[in-house]
Amino acid sequence: MKQKYDLVCIGDVVMDAFITLKEAKVEWDKKHEHPELEMEFATKIPYESLTVATAVGNASNVAVGASRLGLNTAIITAIGNDHYGTEVTDWYHKEGVSTEYVKVNRGLPTNYHFVLTYQAERTILIKHQKYAYVEPRLLDGKTDWIYFSSIAEHTLPFHKKVAEYLRKHPNVKMGFNPGTFQLRFGAKALAGIYRHTYVLFVNREEAAFILGTKNEDIDYLFKGLHKLGPKIIVITDGSKGAYVSDGVSRWFMRPYPDPKPPISRTGAGDAFSCGFFCGLIYGLPVHEAIRWAPIESMNVVQHFGAQTGLLKKSALTALLKKAPKNYQPKAI
Repeated sequence: MKQKYDLVCIGDVVMDAFITLKEAKVEWDKKHEHPELEMEFATKIPYESLTVATAVGNASNVAVGASRLGLNTAIITAIGNDHYGTEVTDWYHKEGVSTEYVKVNRGLPTNYHFVLTYQAERTILIKHQKYAYVEPRLLDGKTDWIYFSSIAEHTLPFHKKVAEYLRKHPNVKMGFNPGTFQLRFGAKALAGIYRHTYVLFVNREEAAFILGTKNEDIDYLFKGLHKLGPKIIVITDGSKGAYVSDGVSRWFMRPYPDPKPPISRTGAGDAFSCGFFCGLIYGLPVHEAIRWAPIESMNVVQHFGAQTGLLKKSALTALLKKAPKNYQPKAI
């Protein structure tokens, strides 16, 4: 039986309001692990610009990116029965993403986030509504590839349903990029998800957090994460590049060379995941698929919005052909 979809993505969709800050500063505080964004309290603060992006979110970005790369794509997500919910479904129709599994939740608003952009970095104010989602069992026979990412904090029972679906369908390959709440659930609570993950996408800090360690050595992280179950692991390391392991071989992939400074890094990780995962779906081996990933993220950071710079397959392959000879994964 022919599969209906090349890829089905699972995760929350949101409206994003990108606010480019004009007056702010970044301060390091020894009490905190990360720098803090500071603005004056109890006053009016001018901002530079406002851009609203429709139907974004980790899984949604990958769904749109995969569709642009030529894959027949659907998404399991949830929206409210409001104006923004209509905007989301209209956007999916425009981008060729099936809304067959989009659940409309009566009486609830569609998720709306605020992205504060300053010096090309972003701080996101998030809120996920307590939605109902369609059952994963509805995917029976519909696809061999799933991408699962950020979803609300009340969804632990839903994760168990996804894990059970994967257990019953070992032919289905899932890419998993844990979002904020999924990281907070912990590896033990999501043991079934990690056990049945085909490709795990994390950054270096997230990898250490999942393992409950401060040791960010790549060898240590790969070994620990593979023990949880994922067959392939991608660990991104910001502007330095990324590492990938298939359990037997490992590679380091440098960023795609681009002389222009980034405008906004929002969506860079999703674009990277999209490029790699779609490469695998198209049948590329790991060391070839990883060459797609930095191209997608490079182009996305040249635009505002997580989806604006997502590429068509023809544009991606054209950039791949233009790449310097040393744009190759390095065995490590």
